[in-house]
Amino acid sequence: MRVAMIGTGYVGLVSGACFADFGHVVTCIDKDASKIERLEQGIMPIYEPGLEGLVADNVRDGRLFFALDGAEAIRQADAVFIAVGTPSRRGDGYADLTYVYEAAREIAGLIEGFTVVVTKSTVPVGTGDEIERIIRETRPDAEFAVVSNPEFLREGAAINDFKRPDRVVVGIEDERAHAPMTELYRPLNLNETPILFTGRRTSELIKYAANAFLAMKITFINEMADLCERVGADVQQVAKGIGLDNRIGSKFLHAGPGYGGSCFPKDTLALVHTAEDAGAPLRLVETTVEVNAARKRAMADRVIAALGGDAAGKTVCLLGVAFKPNTDDMRDAPSLDVAPALIAAGATVQAFDPEAMDEAKLLLPGVVFKTGPYEAVTDADVVVILTEWDQFRALDLKRVKDLARRPVIVDLRNVYRPEDVRRLGFQYTSIGRA
Repeated sequence: MRVAMIGTGYVGLVSGACFADFGHVVTCIDKDASKIERLEQGIMPIYEPGLEGLVADNVRDGRLFFALDGAEAIRQADAVFIAVGTPSRRGDGYADLTYVYEAAREIAGLIEGFTVVVTKSTVPVGTGDEIERIIRETRPDAEFAVVSNPEFLREGAAINDFKRPDRVVVGIEDERAHAPMTELYRPLNLNETPILFTGRRTSELIKYAANAFLAMKITFINEMADLCERVGADVQQVAKGIGLDNRIGSKFLHAGPGYGGSCFPKDTLALVHTAEDAGAPLRLVETTVEVNAARKRAMADRVIAALGGDAAGKTVCLLGVAFKPNTDDMRDAPSLDVAPALIAAGATVQAFDPEAMDEAKLLLPGVVFKTGPYEAVTDADVVVILTEWDQFRALDLKRVKDLARRPVIVDLRNVYRPEDVRRLGFQYTSIGRA
């Protein structure tokens, strides 16, 4: 099949490359000329393990193309995917659908013959109806079907998630879309991947409901961690004990400084507004949003407490600034709350992240960025593990002790065992553990 993918951000680029690897002919389209130029040179705009090689292989084999002007690709396409950004709208937190509707108008003027228009972007319930209205109004004679096909990609594991998904959700209102959508995902038949065909509005809500539930799960274990600290329990053992229950499961039960990233913060907020507008408020999700925001702000207080209650004149080392490992994504990362709060308290903050520092330098102008973890540790009064990159799990702690001004570690990801660190003479603080 011939596929046009509008948007070469995280979702569009990964999806386009994976569809090409399935054997389809894919053109990824973007209005950012510099991004298209870099992609044509094999330079990825994001860090995602395995993506550079996947793109290179499919470009070489003539299945993956990039275009600034997507008119020809859209005209020839059997399926056109909308994979543009839907950020939270400034001021009210609603999903900003400007780019989605712009793409719909562009598609309307270009499609030829029956075309499946697929929303891959995360959009509120009813967006597919509006896309259909826009295309029908712009081009009354067009033959098309609008489909919802939400993504469930974890940053850092996106390629595997696309090729070996737990499920594929496809929301249709026109049965003509069933066959082409089945053909697009036919390679997954080998893995017997469940493909759930449902109504379009249901599909749109599935995406938001899934992210909200996972966000609640993270927030739940974070609150359990606070309780564990008060009563002398171990949150990691609590998580293991409840996670072994198949009804609960172990994933997303890792206590930390709060969730961030491209999905959970904006999607929970958008779902809250959707529910309010529908007259069916989601109190659990509302509380999740509030608790998570407060938790990220409170992490700086933990660091200050480890400094004896006063950060003025002290040097803080942050190891990791991306919202999670194996990505360079800084969106809603805890570091965006922690670092400014520490600087406001009078501390000097120096940091290192394996992939996110270029973006972080723009977002955290007061932070001194170092070239490696040991450079960041040097002369620090406290070392804060903020992102659980693998290289931070295996630090030479004796070297850290020699380089730091004081042997103090605040482990906000619980990557070390307290007894091991304390045995080396560190003052050690973790999340939800004695």
